[in-house]
Amino acid sequence: MDNNDYRLTGSGAEALLAADAVEVLQCSAGTAFQQLKEFHSARPGWLFGHLGYDLKNETEKLRSTHPDGVGFPDMAFFRPRYLLQLRQNELHISGPSLTEKEAQEIYSDCLRQEAPSLANTSPVSALDAHLGRTAYLDAVRALREHIRKGDCYEVNFCREQFARAPIADPLALFLRLNVLNPSPFAAYYRLGLRSLACSSPERFLRKKGNTIISQPIKGTARRAADTQADAALRQGLRNSPKEQSENVMIVDLVRNDLSKTAVQGSVKVEELFGIYTFPQVHHMISTVTAILSPEHHFTDAIRHAFPMGSMTGAPKLRVMELIEQYERTRRGLFSGAVGYITPEGDFDFNVVIRSILYNAETPYISIQTGSAITFYSDPEKEWEECLLKAKALQAALGA
Repeated sequence: MDNNDYRLTGSGAEALLAADAVEVLQCSAGTAFQQLKEFHSARPGWLFGHLGYDLKNETEKLRSTHPDGVGFPDMAFFRPRYLLQLRQNELHISGPSLTEKEAQEIYSDCLRQEAPSLANTSPVSALDAHLGRTAYLDAVRALREHIRKGDCYEVNFCREQFARAPIADPLALFLRLNVLNPSPFAAYYRLGLRSLACSSPERFLRKKGNTIISQPIKGTARRAADTQADAALRQGLRNSPKEQSENVMIVDLVRNDLSKTAVQGSVKVEELFGIYTFPQVHHMISTVTAILSPEHHFTDAIRHAFPMGSMTGAPKLRVMELIEQYERTRRGLFSGAVGYITPEGDFDFNVVIRSILYNAETPYISIQTGSAITFYSDPEKEWEECLLKAKALQAALGA
């Protein structure tokens, strides 16, 4: 079937919307990346979907034994019947055998459609946690001891907060969250009865042509209402030896991951310790690029870089073992990635953080937050960082 593309006048920022799955790939860790390669190769076209953190059990000899209240599959991708691309004030509507009349009808429906109300009709009264403050502080101290003994250098340690409560409109929740915390890699994603409202500031991996780019975040400072105080916090983050140490360790890990599929000598650090400001926090972000070797398929670049170093720590294998040991729940889609693959094999994936995951069947709401633990970490400050990162998520839920 031909994939026809119609351009109509639009407005607003760049965005992608894919809907109505024609074909779906869902698989567990084991041969997932090979299945993705075959799924795309069989009929090259647009694919949208996710990579769950527990694909680590495929990229390394690991296992996941903790409970998962949300239950997204380890990997899922779908071919959309309709694709809407908003860019440079033009709306591109495409799809298999789509006629101009159908495209005009979709466009008219978009104009008539009222946005969901941002009012929270089902606020969550409270969130529980599998890892309370005392247990969290004890775990951070234990991880610091692992670092002291030389087991690792840095561990991204996370905790889950959850509620067993219904969400009346997950899309409205996503819109509320992104009013509170607008982010460059935000995404609303629904797979059956499971949904994700994501306000991520972080890119995992992008491929355009033969260029691969990764932009790990490591280093966080709170915002202040006072302009001078906020500028001081930003400058403090920029000059912090601890935050720079955390960031450069992950940059080295990313450089190593990309080098496995890159043209020799092509891996470069384009920006180190860049400071970027978001509504809730300041972040330290670095940019690493590489040229994908023609010997490797695009799925190889994803597989060798996954899970992303900013959500594991270093060295990656050992810290993933420690994460399994000290965390209390499976990460699932959290600290995985959501994104798309083009017909040409280009792609762009975010890091699933600052997110609310929801299973309507149970029902079960999950938010997870974490921080990078190093030998110099203050357990109390790491606890405060987790609370800071959860602030917008809790506000969106009404918790």
